[in-house]
Amino acid sequence: MTGLLDRTLEHLRALVAFDTRNPPRAIDGGGIFAYLREQLPGFDCTITDHGAGAVSFYAVRGKPRLLFNVHLDTVPDSPHWTASPFDLRVGDARAVGLGACDIKGAAAALVAAANASDGDAAFLFTSDEEANDPRCIAAFLARGVPYEAVLVAEPTRAEAVLAHRGISSVRMGFAGRAGHASGKQSASDSALHQAIGWGARALAHVESLAHERFGGLTGLRFNIGRIEGGIKANMIAPEAELRFGFRPLPSTDVEDLLVRFRDLADPAPALFEETFRGPSLPSGAIADAESRRLAARDVADALGLPIGNAVDFWTEASLFSQAGYTALVYGPGDIAQAHTADEWVALDQLDHYAKTVHGIIDDARA
Repeated sequence: MTGLLDRTLEHLRALVAFDTRNPPRAIDGGGIFAYLREQLPGFDCTITDHGAGAVSFYAVRGKPRLLFNVHLDTVPDSPHWTASPFDLRVGDARAVGLGACDIKGAAAALVAAANASDGDAAFLFTSDEEANDPRCIAAFLARGVPYEAVLVAEPTRAEAVLAHRGISSVRMGFAGRAGHASGKQSASDSALHQAIGWGARALAHVESLAHERFGGLTGLRFNIGRIEGGIKANMIAPEAELRFGFRPLPSTDVEDLLVRFRDLADPAPALFEETFRGPSLPSGAIADAESRRLAARDVADALGLPIGNAVDFWTEASLFSQAGYTALVYGPGDIAQAHTADEWVALDQLDHYAKTVHGIIDDARA
């Protein structure tokens, strides 16, 4: 192992030990944030509590041109972990621990790289990414701090990702009429029948969009995640609720798509509410998005970062792009390991990322 990787793993061991699961997002300004403050001497540090367990830590040294952003919250652990998710296990080729891949490994490497150089650097650590409640990023954007580019850490196999899908989550409600299930029903009597019929039509519509493309991405990603309702098998369901989500291409008109999904209900839904929307990367209409993608590519080329393919998963880089920043996604690890039991990150990925970040910071010496 290299000295930089050793120090990265020391920090990663400490970061994994902090319980930052989201939910329940029981996070405060102490704990993991106090640790990071202690590990970044010489930085001007600000810890801000945005409520509901959303805490951000902004650390600046000198007058950097770039901002590194990484979230510290993790998904809950599953019952299939083979050991404590909060104890980092380091083998010959990988480090296993909750958040090691998504994305505490990057946070640990940022701290190690910063301490190995006295170059200018800026970090924004956040704790609300995993719950679709971006209070931390919204508060930072409201400050209007200028940066030439923002590098958002997510598992991209140490490749610069310039484009990804957006995300939208929707709650639908259906209203029927309670009655005995032995009688003949009309299409609108059962709320559950309405929900199931809507689902069939929605899936057919998604299939019709399979030919649409943008930057290597094809079609619409769509998922019906939950249907609830009804009372028992011999009663017509008077109420039902359905949750679905979709991940549009950067070129998709999300408002038009939402109207289309709503209009597929017959009769009209009792409730149709978008609960979260995240823009695509790059954000904006097609011409603006392409201009922002090219600007991000110029940044990646200037930093010597290999360009990766567009990805299907969503990141908060799109929020920076929407606010006018040049943004790209760059981090160690493979998204296939994120959110899994015994989540892991490859040591060579951590090593490469830490060395790359160190080079960027060292080149920024005032």
